[in-house]
Amino acid sequence: MTARTEETAGSKVGQEALAVLDAAVAATPGGLTRDGQRRMSEAVAEAIDSGRHLLVQAGTGTGKSLAYLCAALAAGETVVVSTATLALQHQLVAVDLPRLVEAVAPVLGRTPTFALLKGRHNYICKRKMAGEEEEDDGTLEGTEELKWAGRQRSFAKQVQRLFDWANDTDTGDRDDLDPGVSDRAWRQASTTSSECIGVKDCAQGPDCFAEAARARAREADIIVTNHALLSIDMMKERGVLPEHTVLIVDEAHELVDRVTSAARAELTPARLRWLAQRGRRLIDADAADQIREAADSLENALNLVGERRFSGELPGPLTEALHLVNSACVKATTLMGTLDSETRKQLSAQQLKAGIVETVETAGRCVAPSPEDVIWSEPNGPQLVAAPLSVGGLLSAMLYEDRTVIATSATLTLGGKFDTVARGLGLAADQSDWSSLDVGSPFEYRRQGILYVASSLPRPSASGLSEEAGKELLRLVEASRGATLGLFSSKRAAEAAAELLRSHVDYDVLLQGEETLGSLVKRFKEEESTCLLGVMSLWQGVDVPGMTCRLVVMDRIPFPRPNEPLTAARSEAADKAGRSGFTEVSVPAAAIRLAQGAGRLIRRTTDRGVVAILDSRLETSRSYGRFLRDSLPPMWYTTKSDAVAGALSRLAESGSEPS
Repeated sequence: MTARTEETAGSKVGQEALAVLDAAVAATPGGLTRDGQRRMSEAVAEAIDSGRHLLVQAGTGTGKSLAYLCAALAAGETVVVSTATLALQHQLVAVDLPRLVEAVAPVLGRTPTFALLKGRHNYICKRKMAGEEEEDDGTLEGTEELKWAGRQRSFAKQVQRLFDWANDTDTGDRDDLDPGVSDRAWRQASTTSSECIGVKDCAQGPDCFAEAARARAREADIIVTNHALLSIDMMKERGVLPEHTVLIVDEAHELVDRVTSAARAELTPARLRWLAQRGRRLIDADAADQIREAADSLENALNLVGERRFSGELPGPLTEALHLVNSACVKATTLMGTLDSETRKQLSAQQLKAGIVETVETAGRCVAPSPEDVIWSEPNGPQLVAAPLSVGGLLSAMLYEDRTVIATSATLTLGGKFDTVARGLGLAADQSDWSSLDVGSPFEYRRQGILYVASSLPRPSASGLSEEAGKELLRLVEASRGATLGLFSSKRAAEAAAELLRSHVDYDVLLQGEETLGSLVKRFKEEESTCLLGVMSLWQGVDVPGMTCRLVVMDRIPFPRPNEPLTAARSEAADKAGRSGFTEVSVPAAAIRLAQGAGRLIRRTTDRGVVAILDSRLETSRSYGRFLRDSLPPMWYTTKSDAVAGALSRLAESGSEPS
């Protein structure tokens, strides 16, 4: 125990945190207090007590959610917990917190409260469902029936089911709807924050599901939300989430990407045509035609420039198109100002106003971009996109202001250090206002797993699967007798691997995209010799403990595409500053993805297996090979194919650990 930990454990806040943790663990069936869990709870309690921000790396199986929740409850502060995935959010509010608050009530002398808070569009809009006004695009035309001319019957049934459900649900939360509905159907029943007329002007305001969720959150001890809403809260200068003094960011390795996504803006001809259609009925046919003409001009300009990142001024045709867009939207805004007050309160008018405001802001952002923005065009859509070069400044200014932040994840160290992730999160390099802790893992990685790098393979070149890599993959899968999770850097490589394995082995080979991801993972869990192959969405969040996953194969180091606009712009900026863009941008991104992929193997203390990486650069590269290996769980390392095949064969035969 370190000196700081001893001090914390002896303090009142540290003692209360451990007392709460012990009570929670005692109430957990089969639960045992782990050393890492206790150290983390102590450190979180100390951070809350001192106001010093904290980065905590806690490996899979540590029980980090229980550790930080217990410390938060012991401190008696209002706490927001933000997650990146729906799975963790559900785990917290449906499993961990209900059990926890009951267990710790005798220790605290009260029963803590918690609430779930999401963005407004995640809740049913009662105003829409009440059919108080006609919808321009054929949504709900009344409370008695659905008139959905030209729409598929299944779509109409989904919307009818939403209408029925709206009268039965207590929460209006989309995640409580089982079975779910398509995004398209849900849009007919929900409202975004920009479209909402406000609780005071809405006849359904007193019964609004979103407002009820906000009210519950304001009264709760612990508020569970997501990185998207946390990002919006920061961009709106902390005006969305209830007041709080402690923020816990779980799955913190995802935060930068989620904030970047929230700060991203898109402009598409399709969106402009939708605004024109809505404007024709509400304001003026000539104004609507002007918006449609601007949409045609934008589409022609985007088709002309193709896929491209822009440096400096935009091409002439694109600039002209954006000026037409702006002019048309300004005219529409002027006409909207002449509408009577009741019409302006209509949902259709709110949608038109919100769309026009967003369009004008995005067009202006693209015509005169700030030095912090990256602008590019994409052929799919087509669309014009603006996104921040870096969100470090936003995070530095808004994430840590007037609250203590605890950021935690299984992957916060890269190359064995916190520096890279901390810099991305907007923290000072000198650790003047933050501290760090790696509580390790309950797993004995060197005994439970092998990290194998196929150093004899040629350097990967094409995006598919090379013949040599395919042969090595086949050899490993045959030795393992299936039970393989294949993580590939491209759809083309995954498909090639599936074709190869299906022609040589008798085990079932599942390929992402051929069925829903949920059903594929379910089959993989239940069928011991099955192989599951896929791309990036399988690299994290898949939890398959036991013998059904004893081999994880990654085809290559998952460097981001060098021509991806943000990656290219960030690398270019680093190079211009005299640093290495590849080292600063691409290598850390690959390290996080590799660590997430390797983390699919060891999920329980009884798990055994091999992580195989079919990319020789992990061994041969002097500049980044060791850094990437040091970012992975500390398994026994080898480059010997025969030794690995033998270990897999023994494991498949007897279930013994690889050695």
